[in-house]
Amino acid sequence: MSRTSIALGNLRAVVIVIVLAFHSSLAYLASLPASAYRFDSPPYLWQAIPIIDHQRWFGLDLFCAWQDVSLMSTMFFLSGLFVPSSLARKGSWKFLSDRFVRIGAPFVLVVMLLMPLAYYPAYRVTASDPSVAAYWQSWLALPFWPSGPQWFLWQLLVLNVLAGAMHRFSPGWCDRLGRLAEAMRDQPVRFFLILSGTSVLAYVPLALVFSPWEWTHGGLFSFQLSRPLHYLVYFFAGFAIGARPLDRGLLACDGPLARRWRFWLLASLIGFGLWAAPTSATLDDPNAPLSLELAAGFGYVLACASGCYALLAICLRFASEWSRALDSLSANAYGMYLVHYVFVVWMQFALMDATLFAVGKATIVFAFALALSWTLSAAAGGASFGVRLAGARR
Repeated sequence: MSRTSIALGNLRAVVIVIVLAFHSSLAYLASLPASAYRFDSPPYLWQAIPIIDHQRWFGLDLFCAWQDVSLMSTMFFLSGLFVPSSLARKGSWKFLSDRFVRIGAPFVLVVMLLMPLAYYPAYRVTASDPSVAAYWQSWLALPFWPSGPQWFLWQLLVLNVLAGAMHRFSPGWCDRLGRLAEAMRDQPVRFFLILSGTSVLAYVPLALVFSPWEWTHGGLFSFQLSRPLHYLVYFFAGFAIGARPLDRGLLACDGPLARRWRFWLLASLIGFGLWAAPTSATLDDPNAPLSLELAAGFGYVLACASGCYALLAICLRFASEWSRALDSLSANAYGMYLVHYVFVVWMQFALMDATLFAVGKATIVFAFALALSWTLSAAAGGASFGVRLAGARR
């Protein structure tokens, strides 16, 4: 296995740890309202913040804002990286059938079975009747079926279907994307500019038409109205790089991206600032000037690209050696993503009355969610059904 492959596997482990830390921190943001969101009141903001604790710390706001900007883009980028090799090995039909089993089936099962369990505490904190029967009645009265963090899976499945269809009906496009990425393998700045420029076209117009925070829901499906095309750009940016050998391209461990990790880390901090400053000025102002909204949109694009680059560069530079712990985390990352939210929300609920400061509570929630979801995913990986659905290696 090449050093780049090891680094990307370790990056997968790092990403799932950040996801768990992000969700574990949401109950303790200083920017939250004084009381919990009511379960039966639109726009149903409890989906994003199920529990609101009385302990708060602004540092967690900064951490969560930074991750909200760049982490999902990085996840779509990583998801696209290995699609070309899988398509070449399996062909379009086998690839798509495997994706429906590996992504579609877990999405339906987790949303239908685990999300009602995960969101019960969000109902309990504001309910006059906390019984399970009353909760189920309120759940069925919702105009949609909440999917929680699993919204990522159905959008990822759609992008995989699009990639499979294009491979089947326009096979030359994969090679063209690969040639484009190969031509810039020693020019990460040029690729950054192309990625950012394409993302501007995909994101900024939608962010102006809709609020950057606005979601829509229908049945099991939820998505953020301003971001679907932005995520498509990152998925196919990863696809383009993955269409050529990874260890000889932009993601080489001894390449210019990895060598200049300090530059990209600084760029990510600057990019976050360019997004945060105008966003904070427009957040509670429905009549904010167009110039500020444009600045926030451009800042978001730059923060996403620089944050993705920084995480890639740091892992390529410092995480290219095999580690038993990281290898296990990487192997179980998908299963952990599927089940962790139940543990996160219930632990936040259990700690509401504890006399601990915010960071202490967030740390306990994170530690329990990490341990329990890791253990459950590893246990599921011991059965062939678990391997098939969760993707964990034996």
